[in-house]
Amino acid sequence: MAVAAEEPAAVVVGSSRGGIEPGNTQTAQPIWDTDGKGIDGTKLVKKETSVWNTKNLASRVAVDVACAMTAGGLVAPVITIIDKAIIENASGKRALVTSLKDQGKALLLRPHRFVASKPFALIFMLYTGTYSTANLLDTFKSASQNRPARSTTTGPAKFLATTSANLSLCLYKDAQFARMFGVGSARAVPPATYAIFAARDCLTIFASFNLPPIIAPMLPLSHAAEGFVSRASAAQFLAPAAIQLVSTPFHLLGLDLYNRNGGTSWLDRASKVRQDWGKSSLARMCRVVPAFGFGGVVNNGMRARFMTGLE
Repeated sequence: MAVAAEEPAAVVVGSSRGGIEPGNTQTAQPIWDTDGKGIDGTKLVKKETSVWNTKNLASRVAVDVACAMTAGGLVAPVITIIDKAIIENASGKRALVTSLKDQGKALLLRPHRFVASKPFALIFMLYTGTYSTANLLDTFKSASQNRPARSTTTGPAKFLATTSANLSLCLYKDAQFARMFGVGSARAVPPATYAIFAARDCLTIFASFNLPPIIAPMLPLSHAAEGFVSRASAAQFLAPAAIQLVSTPFHLLGLDLYNRNGGTSWLDRASKVRQDWGKSSLARMCRVVPAFGFGGVVNNGMRARFMTGLE
């Protein structure tokens, strides 16, 4: 009886190093396996293996969220006051300075009511969600690429993730603020306002999360100045503040489309935006410096310190 010829046995010439512990940044050795027939029926093919850094992963995720909540809680009072004042000024409800004074008094005299208010909760939700998204993406990247827990990322993935989180939360917050502090009865926010707010937020997010690492090496800081503030921290304050000169007209136009949603010419809208651009830009700079400057420095600094302890 004829016996069928057996297929050549697969030969594994090498293997991955099995002793790599989670958190070890050493690159894994490749696996050599068979694929097809070569000499003696065996052909060597290099196959890469991936090693994830999962050391203390649950604790790292908890640190990401805790740092985000801390930074969000620290910046929320100031941002709540400024956001409400800008919207009331744009609608003609109250002058910018008057609104700022009244809300400042409310924060100082009745802090428990201020912190328990809906506007504060919306701002806290917005920035805790944005910081958490950035932190968790960094942790995912450090785990999947077997990098140290404290490492951070830049690039399209972070821009898309943080923009998506900030945009969705900010559009919801702005719609609620427009209804609460705009003129007239509460009504649906027009799609054009949402689109303009989206463009505004894309500019701010890019300047807050992606631009600082790019411009930090270019800042003309002396060695003496760097003894007081690092280039990274200076860039984290400057980039989001400077972009407000460009993004504030988008914000004002979106509000005007909500407050005067019919029968208003574009020339009238442009005149209104130009009238409020200077003081509103300054107010939004004061808003964004704590939001993505101070808040970003606190979030990044706390995360780096705690992640280093978990490595």
